[in-house]
Amino acid sequence: MSEIEQQIERDALRGIAHLLPQKWRKIVDVVAAPVPPTPARTIPAPNDAPAKRLENVDHIVVVLMENRSFDHMLGYLSLPVEAGGRARTDVDGLKGDERNSDPKTGDSYPINHLTQTAFAGEAEDPDHSGHSVDEQLNGDAMDGFVANFARISAARATKLGQPAPSPGMVMGYYNADQLPVYDHLASEYCVVDRWFSSVPGATWPNRLYAVAGQAAGSRDDVSPPLYELASFARYLDQHQVSWRWYSFDPGTLRAIDPAYRLSGHDHFAYVDQRKLSALEVAAGELMEEGSFLDDIAAGNLPAVSWIDPHFKDLRVLGPNSNDDHPPSDILAGQDLILTIYNALAAGPQWERTLLIIAYDEHGGFFDHVPPPSATDDQLQFQRLGVRVPALLISPMVDAGSTSTAMLGPDFDFDHTSIIKTIFTRFCQNSSGEIPAFTARVAAANHLGYLLRDESRGSQIADHSPLVNQMVSWRQNFARARYQEPVAAAGPPSGLTDFQNGFYAATRLLRQAGLPAGHP
Repeated sequence: MSEIEQQIERDALRGIAHLLPQKWRKIVDVVAAPVPPTPARTIPAPNDAPAKRLENVDHIVVVLMENRSFDHMLGYLSLPVEAGGRARTDVDGLKGDERNSDPKTGDSYPINHLTQTAFAGEAEDPDHSGHSVDEQLNGDAMDGFVANFARISAARATKLGQPAPSPGMVMGYYNADQLPVYDHLASEYCVVDRWFSSVPGATWPNRLYAVAGQAAGSRDDVSPPLYELASFARYLDQHQVSWRWYSFDPGTLRAIDPAYRLSGHDHFAYVDQRKLSALEVAAGELMEEGSFLDDIAAGNLPAVSWIDPHFKDLRVLGPNSNDDHPPSDILAGQDLILTIYNALAAGPQWERTLLIIAYDEHGGFFDHVPPPSATDDQLQFQRLGVRVPALLISPMVDAGSTSTAMLGPDFDFDHTSIIKTIFTRFCQNSSGEIPAFTARVAAANHLGYLLRDESRGSQIADHSPLVNQMVSWRQNFARARYQEPVAAAGPPSGLTDFQNGFYAATRLLRQAGLPAGHP
């Protein structure tokens, strides 16, 4: 069926939707969602020396984690050794004297080292709606994080019948003891300490910018999170560039771009099919050929790979979600990143692979750098969001490098830098032009600025101690199942708003016809 015929069919379905029961109207909204046109405007491709370095990259792998700020996760790198830091002067991180106050009580809260790797629940999950982020930023003062957290967490705790958490929690940071994998990668590869989230707002608008170069008119999530935006993946198809979207659940691309909502199954796969139980495999739950780990081992890594972490969290005595969204255990996120890095570095295509690790938004946690302005088609999106952790992992970056040291404190990246990098490397036409896509993408800085002229080769630093740490962490959960009765753990913790929204979108996709065997 041609695209025109498909559109006629969608229009017809929408035309009769009002005659159907409410449940079926929702399904029609998924099946017959209008497919927006692919923007056709082009701009000259970057052709400077940094852009030339991208020619050495054959495989771009993207992992977009959840809800942590740069200072919260990597700010420790600039702290003195006696304070648990690495005393790095090339990282724009914490200095040690940062603090926020709560005007309601007059109490002042300094930055503090967190040792708990998993939070207790909803009351300890900082708010990150558009309104809350405005309050946290307080213009450029960056002094409203404690006040916002104190107000909202106290209300949530009262509703849940729990004591309110300390407002100082939002000023907390981790170090190498809690983030051993990031600590290793930060010393061996590139820390991008000028990577900002794309929107001073919630999860989905930021993920939309990473995939579609724009949000859907709001800085907050819609419910259920199903959108109708063109994605960068369409241009990969136009240029016959191989790509695959790997996930533990239906890929987030399906929720963003209707062109891939219920089709294109060969472009979607699991991160690790071994996570499926024998019953799921026997029931036909595994239908795609290979998973991310299989594709690496077989030397079949596509030109572009996008990895969604595991968003859902229904654990009782073990980890489940590994996306780092509070209250998830950040050690589960470390385990995921080490799994990806270890597989890539051992694979046959490592020498020409670029792994990008970033976070969709700051999750309400403190950061000291005011977000700069941004070029954008829409007036309400002409400021970037709060700075987030970002690492470039590749033989094509210098060990121990940082974006600030290389490019200065005013050279910024955001999620659309991923799209600009993909376009510059893989989507040039015969006239030397790339898709403009949106104004934000057209103005974005690509990541070639952070690469070396030549690869360092396939050799990597020994990371066996990290493997041993993660194995020990996993063993602790196995041991707990025998040492602690399941009842003692209580029921699974409640789901976050983001997780509930993702479940709702998943149900609608399955009801609309997405086969159970396809992520």
